[in-house]
Amino acid sequence: MGSHGKVNEITLSNEFATVSIRKVNTRNGARLEIRSPKLGYHILLDPIELESLTWQKKEVISRFLETPFGPKIMR
Repeated sequence: MGSHGKVNEITLSNEFATVSIRKVNTRNGARLEIRSPKLGYHILLDPIELESLTWQKKEVISRFLETPFGPKIMR
């Protein structure tokens, strides 16, 4: 679907998390891939999805941290 590899990948880490980000070209245009290598999650975000993060109050982002290891699986 896009270019693979570690070219232009940026990794950010602290004592709580590690994420890798890179630009990926898809059939639908450029996306930012955000990957959590430790947890195995990843997401591709387009420009409007990324911009929408800037519209959020800090409290919205803080709610994401209520489940810091990903979504709870319902059974």
